[in-house]
Amino acid sequence: MSEKLNTTPKADHFKMPGEHEPHEAIWLAWPERSDTWHLQAKPAQQSFAEVATAISEATPVYVAVSKCQLTNAKQMLPSNVNIVEMETNDAWMRDIGPSYVVDEKGNRRAVDWQFNAWGGELDGLYSPWDDDDKVASKVARFYGDDYYRAPFILEGGSIHVDGEGTAYTTEECLLHPSRNPNLSKQDIEDYLKAYLSVEKVIWLPFGLYNDKDTNGHVDNLIHVPRPGEVVLSWTEDTSDPQYHISLKALEVLESEKDAKGRTLTVHKLPLPSPLYITEDEAKTFEQSDGMDRSTGERLAGSYANFLITNNRIIFPLLDETTDKQAKQALQKIFPDYELVGIQARNILLGGGNIHCITQQIPSKKNK
Repeated sequence: MSEKLNTTPKADHFKMPGEHEPHEAIWLAWPERSDTWHLQAKPAQQSFAEVATAISEATPVYVAVSKCQLTNAKQMLPSNVNIVEMETNDAWMRDIGPSYVVDEKGNRRAVDWQFNAWGGELDGLYSPWDDDDKVASKVARFYGDDYYRAPFILEGGSIHVDGEGTAYTTEECLLHPSRNPNLSKQDIEDYLKAYLSVEKVIWLPFGLYNDKDTNGHVDNLIHVPRPGEVVLSWTEDTSDPQYHISLKALEVLESEKDAKGRTLTVHKLPLPSPLYITEDEAKTFEQSDGMDRSTGERLAGSYANFLITNNRIIFPLLDETTDKQAKQALQKIFPDYELVGIQARNILLGGGNIHCITQQIPSKKNK
């Protein structure tokens, strides 16, 4: 039986492991909204199925699927992917799923963040979001894992950890008035330390350029391949507004030390060429007040939005002129990992990418 706990992970000596540590499973949620996903989500469903297939060759996969989509999902997903009937409001499992914490004995618990669709009444993407807000606790109960209900709003894509006491986030997102307007920066940092059990929070000023759906999630700008190292989205084009965002992030990363006192090694990962919603694509979205899917809107495309799971990297293919360069850069960062690229424009059109649609469940043997 799963129990809701009234303490904190830090008080109980649990901490969030790094993404590079062993996984028992990866969870996704099945897309179906026609305002988030164009053409009634059919292209996105195909891309999600390809991501699930690639992950399942290294790690067991579970997909939360609404009752009305069960037949469709069963037809599109391979037989080795586990389908779990679960209602959601959308399909961003990184943000609605649980962030897991473990202790030195190998025990595992979940953290259930409060969720308000990236902004609630101020600038949230949709309403209602109550089904999304229940997903993390449902996943915890699926495993019989105890869980903490955090007392503040946070999405899983707004944080990265190294598993050794350091967390990374952006001021643009966590200090945005649509999340926790009554909390100061220090209040939020204290909560991060309590619920991730970290000793240091490194604050980057901004997320990726025009990543306005999430108010600048950190996982679209950087990734953490292992302790003491950061992968940073980078462009050499000084006329691109992303250049100055990445430069400011680099300045912070080069001036900070992590929780263990290490100077950070920063790997520059090239960005795709600027990508935009085409007129034909814009016509195929259902109009929505919360989301801008208009012709010419710049997409927040980034190769840093990849998943690490059990010695395999699942990364997005976004631009045939830069995909090879990105893969070569990732292979240097992960020399002992198998890299699998997935055509991901149809995920990007929804407002995120492979890291955003996945959430890892760490192994209980993780020590």
